[in-house]
Amino acid sequence: MRIGILGLGRIGAFHAETLSGLNAVDSLVLTDPFADAAKSAAERFGGEVVDSPEALFAAGVDGVVVAAATDAHPALIRAGVEAGIPVFCEKPVARTMTEGVEVLKAVAGAGVPIQIGYNRRFDAGFVAARAAVLGGELGKLHTVRSTTLDPAPPPAGYIAASGGIFRDCSVHDFDIIRWVTGREVTEVYAVGGNRGADYIREAGDADTTGALLTLDDGTLAVVSNSRHNARGYDVRMEIHGFTDSIAVGLEDKLPLRSVEPGVTFPAGTPHDFFMDRFTAAYRAELTAFTEVVAGTRTSPCTIEDALEAGWIADACTLSLHEHRPVTIEEVRQA
Repeated sequence: MRIGILGLGRIGAFHAETLSGLNAVDSLVLTDPFADAAKSAAERFGGEVVDSPEALFAAGVDGVVVAAATDAHPALIRAGVEAGIPVFCEKPVARTMTEGVEVLKAVAGAGVPIQIGYNRRFDAGFVAARAAVLGGELGKLHTVRSTTLDPAPPPAGYIAASGGIFRDCSVHDFDIIRWVTGREVTEVYAVGGNRGADYIREAGDADTTGALLTLDDGTLAVVSNSRHNARGYDVRMEIHGFTDSIAVGLEDKLPLRSVEPGVTFPAGTPHDFFMDRFTAAYRAELTAFTEVVAGTRTSPCTIEDALEAGWIADACTLSLHEHRPVTIEEVRQA
């Protein structure tokens, strides 16, 4: 099949490399507002360069991957659907939930599949965790702990436009909690602090946060995030039930140092970047998209899924700013 990529920055170029290695993909069509980015990707991974999204949609592509800036996501998703071309779009659907809901309404009933990029759903550990939970191996759940710790904060320009740590970082935890447990979040309480980069505080954001989520069956989920984890990129989940407990991410590249006498775990070089931690998951995610394009599977992460994680992020943002519990229904109806 022939796949188009809109946006050839860091993640777009990474997707181009991944797609170029998939057996299902015969050719790529690339475009970026910065022509040199598209040309560079074409030289490295192969593909035809066109000068606009319109030219890409007219180039006979079977599916499109949207890796452009967030502000461009709504228009590009709609353009793909209007052209009848299956769309893979990196999260988020849009910068705000209002825009995201508008996109959902605009594409509803079109019959064109859309997959949103939440790569943890394709990580082997999280896949195994979901199977264990849904298979009843843990019994009734009581506690979930989910962690995302970045090795260093992104630049000031990114922070200023990101929508805040809950929307650009924690949202991955929110999505994977929903997916692994099969439950919905009903209420949140969030706290945060700033003890690192001044520009994060100046942007009205926090660099380290904690959120307590109540799920619809009474299970408690604790989410921990930080922009400052000098040892590396740390993504983990613990799931505790009345029958058993399991963990995702307890492997030798875990960026955590044990000080227990005689303990050598973890013994490997710590993960230092999200692309390192989730290389296999990204490949599985885009393989799934080729199956969506081929019509052999339905979207494994819909716009509706992405919006649910977004409501949780909005609730946590409001909770942080107002120092109170916030229900999901409150932000959904605002």
